Amino acid sequence: MGTVISLTDIRRVFIMGDQQFEALKGISFSIAAGEFVAIMGASGSGKSTCMNILGCLDLPTSGTYLLDGLDVGGMNPDQLADIRNKKLGFVFQGFNLLARTPAVENVELPLIYAGASSKQRRNRAMAALEQVGLAGKENNHPSQLSGGQQQRVAIARALVNDPAVILADEPTGNLDSATTEEIMSLFTTLNRQGITIIMVTHEADVAAHARRRLTFRDGLLIGDTKG
Repeated sequence: MGTVISLTDIRRVFIMGDQQFEALKGISFSIAAGEFVAIMGASGSGKSTCMNILGCLDLPTSGTYLLDGLDVGGMNPDQLADIRNKKLGFVFQGFNLLARTPAVENVELPLIYAGASSKQRRNRAMAALEQVGLAGKENNHPSQLSGGQQQRVAIARALVNDPAVILADEPTGNLDSATTEEIMSLFTTLNRQGITIIMVTHEADVAAHARRRLTFRDGLLIGDTKG
């Protein structure tokens, strides 16, 4: 398995007025294709800043980030948007679905940006919905779906472009404990199919589903445990 993510001495400094805040203080790690990694840490530990950099939503102040072999550091906003759409799938705590749009069209969205034909979009979206256990729900609007089903739609949308990595930011934060277990077991199944998953969570029981845990504190990576 090749390396899909490589961070080397990543620093991120935010300037507020005449104050500087170093959110990341020289983080280095790599993630191989097919890993399931949880990023943990208290609020203010740097985990969200790291996730934004991994997701090409923010650029490091210094250091090198290689995503699937591409150096992200020197990219302009259009290039970053392109790499986000081609290489990454996102799953958010709040699902981020379009309320007036049926499930299948929500899943198709990344393919519209990618320029796929309408037939291609529909076929791939239907396959992704089936993959997450929602065959038969393609015409339901988000309001007609439970929270767990809405998150499954969001996961299908993240999968539809066949990304190098799925980034999940507190994906079970809005779900009850039974639904959390369902969603985590879906992530585990997808990971067994070879999909690389990186998940931010502050809940130890959620992180326990991952096979590797990176722990952040005060802008530093203080733990990297497997198993």
